[in-house]
Amino acid sequence: MMPQAAIYARYSSDRQSDASIEDQVRLCEERVKRDGYQLVETYADRAVSGASMLRPGLQALMADALAGRFTVLIAEALDRLSRDQADVAAIYKRLSFAGVQILTLSEGCIEELHVGLKGTMNQLFLKDLAAKTRRGLRGRVEAGFSGGGNAYGYRVVRRLKSDGELTTGEREINEDEARIVQRIFEAFAAGQSPKAIAKELNNDQIPGPRGELWRDTAIRGHRQRGTGILNNELYIGRLIWNRLRYVKDPSTGKRVSRQNDPSDWITTDVPELRIIDDALWSKVKARQEALDATPAVLGIKASRFWERRRPDHLLTGLVFCGCCGGPMAAVGRDYLACSAARKLDTCGAKKGIIRRSLLENVVLDLLKTRLMQPEAVASFVREVAQASNAKGAERAQEHQRLETERKAIKRKLEGLYDAIAEGLRSPGLKEKLLDLEGRVAAIDAELDRPAPPPVRLNPNLSELYRRRVTELAITLADPTIAQPAREVVRGLIERVSVSWDDGQPVVALDGALTALIGKHSPKAACVR
Repeated sequence: MMPQAAIYARYSSDRQSDASIEDQVRLCEERVKRDGYQLVETYADRAVSGASMLRPGLQALMADALAGRFTVLIAEALDRLSRDQADVAAIYKRLSFAGVQILTLSEGCIEELHVGLKGTMNQLFLKDLAAKTRRGLRGRVEAGFSGGGNAYGYRVVRRLKSDGELTTGEREINEDEARIVQRIFEAFAAGQSPKAIAKELNNDQIPGPRGELWRDTAIRGHRQRGTGILNNELYIGRLIWNRLRYVKDPSTGKRVSRQNDPSDWITTDVPELRIIDDALWSKVKARQEALDATPAVLGIKASRFWERRRPDHLLTGLVFCGCCGGPMAAVGRDYLACSAARKLDTCGAKKGIIRRSLLENVVLDLLKTRLMQPEAVASFVREVAQASNAKGAERAQEHQRLETERKAIKRKLEGLYDAIAEGLRSPGLKEKLLDLEGRVAAIDAELDRPAPPPVRLNPNLSELYRRRVTELAITLADPTIAQPAREVVRGLIERVSVSWDDGQPVVALDGALTALIGKHSPKAACVR
């Protein structure tokens, strides 16, 4: 039986394109054909950094590897899987556990030595690349150019230099947006809150940064980190770079910002980019300081709430407002409400609020109802039977293949026996004869091996299935298996919509349930 192989390809650099993926896949496919593998799947991540494990293609690859879909993984090079040394080791460890051999076009078969040496080289490459990038950015900032990104109130300038190349990092004031910046500063200095300012701007249909709706957080920002409209010192003609650095959280793979020491900041005066005068800036800073000194803010800071890990919930990121379609956000610890209604004033569900635990119970009840339908139970039993029959069919196909191979080898042996009987002698004839006879002996041993006993399906399989579904809520409450169980349930849910009828919540569940209950069954179910 031909070994089952999979291919993984990735690119992340802005200088690469989708063609890089196709090039990698083409080279790997040539290796698959040359080595006689059977290609079962190709995985790819486009424009995704190799310094993170949170890549859809890689996650799908790891899941299929653990499911036994393939035994060989082929990639262009080890750094396509990851450039992070710890991640390379983790990938190798998990794939080895799944019985998957990693084969790259650059390094060949990957062993522990490759993981150690190549992982170290990739890690050094990342550090060297980051150092060179920062060195180049610092030079641009000290010359008064942008160190990356663009702030609201400015536009990027593109012009041809004497060498024919386009300029990078040059900015000029956008007069229309500058007037909005001036309006925000004046409104805040006059006593308006960021939330009230955002509502006024949205009511006046003024596009926010990147053309989106205005939010109070975009205006308020973070004083110490210099984020938000009210804290951007570029508006007073002062360009500050290297205020923050970003590090990867090893538990989540996400980047987290850290504030650098002020002595490491690079500050450059750019008076031509000033929008706010010193007097208005000082008024805004004075009001911010006064707000920070209020008992309410001091109490919030004293609680250090940001250090407490927020709990994972069953429906995090899956709940949306049935009125406007926007996401629902946490209100306090126990409730959810439409974010657009509360913060943007763009949705009519202003009084709609639902307890998180109630919503989770309703969704679980809806899920159990769908999974308990006769079609779902029959589908489950059918899938188990098909999986069992597939194993038997594979055994029969392998038996047939061995029989065919044995007959072919026996024909070759008969020809060699005839050649020897006629007096033919050659140095390699005996060796070839022994190899063929050895292969026949191995095939005979495999054919004589008793077949595994047939799988007997439990006659109470339907009842066992029903019992497991009924115990769904209990399973989620068990701390030893809650996380994997939660991920399974989340995999069945695509979207939970909450709308309101006479003040009562109406919940609609939309998910991957059609795969369980048939194509003609409804995807959504509602409950009051």
